[in-house]
Amino acid sequence: MTDDSKVLLRVEGALARATLNRPRAINALDHEMVLMLSDALDGWEKDGSVVAVLIDGAGERGLCAGGDVRAMRDSALAGDDRAARFWRDEYLLNARIARYGKPYIAFMDGVVMGGGVGVSAHGGVRLVTERSKVGMPETTIGFVPDVGGTYLLSRAPGELGTHLALTATAVGPADAVHVGLADHHVPSERLPELADALTGIDSESAIAEVVARFVEDPPAGTLERDREWIDACYASDDAEEIVARLRAHGAPGAAEAAATIEGKSPTSVKTTLAALRRARRAGSLEEVLEQEYRVSCSALNRPDMAEGIRAQVVDKDRNPAWTPSTLAEVDDADVERAFAPAPSGPLGLV
Repeated sequence: MTDDSKVLLRVEGALARATLNRPRAINALDHEMVLMLSDALDGWEKDGSVVAVLIDGAGERGLCAGGDVRAMRDSALAGDDRAARFWRDEYLLNARIARYGKPYIAFMDGVVMGGGVGVSAHGGVRLVTERSKVGMPETTIGFVPDVGGTYLLSRAPGELGTHLALTATAVGPADAVHVGLADHHVPSERLPELADALTGIDSESAIAEVVARFVEDPPAGTLERDREWIDACYASDDAEEIVARLRAHGAPGAAEAAATIEGKSPTSVKTTLAALRRARRAGSLEEVLEQEYRVSCSALNRPDMAEGIRAQVVDKDRNPAWTPSTLAEVDDADVERAFAPAPSGPLGLV
């Protein structure tokens, strides 16, 4: 491995370290990176000298901006299975992280979106900073939250996860902790010192004591304050009813949320809501990842993902032409088709 590797892998004392290393792309994940992480975790789990694993991101902008959406769009337009193969290995990695045999520590500094949540928020020690922006932005690009995102958000207090998923809102450190996407806040300037301290641990039990020395209260969030209107408006399984409640509520944030949702892919909004409700009833992360794989593969055969990525990432005109263009035009059958079995079969997690 060289310094220009997409993932920098090394062992420092008792700490195995994986640094995502595509800083100009905010460390967006591609298939090679997923496989590198998977192989590294296999080796470190068997290495008796490794007590814990730490993942972070190179550069100043964030841990990870998500998956390589340009590659997903290319796969959808070509009609091939590259995106499906990427998602298969990515979701298997997410499941592996959640059940890893050694403590898995994530420095969720800066931008942590989509796939970045998948390689961090399933870990056992999840640390955000004052710079953190954590979210699942998929409805903005005509996609649906994946990498276990619907599992995590469906288990947030009240309807906060529904609000975040439908609006694609990214949250700061206090709100990330409040909704269960992170555990503690550590000032960003202290992360290098914390990493150095973790190299000297001699047991898993020492990790909590070391981390506790660096934890501080985060800047105040907003979700706990807004929960009254969020819970009232989002307690429905019908996306159009949710928007109507938001419009009628009177809270400034509610009206803003309604406008935001109406700007997202209507198919994605309705499918995301259905996926969240199903995830809430599911018994395990693995079951939800199987569901997400089916939904993700179905997106390859729908126009909105390619169009959303074009508008946000390729042409950057921020003016997607959704098909269909309104929530009313998306019927139950459209949503149900998203949950059909994937052509390549299940992940094999359950």
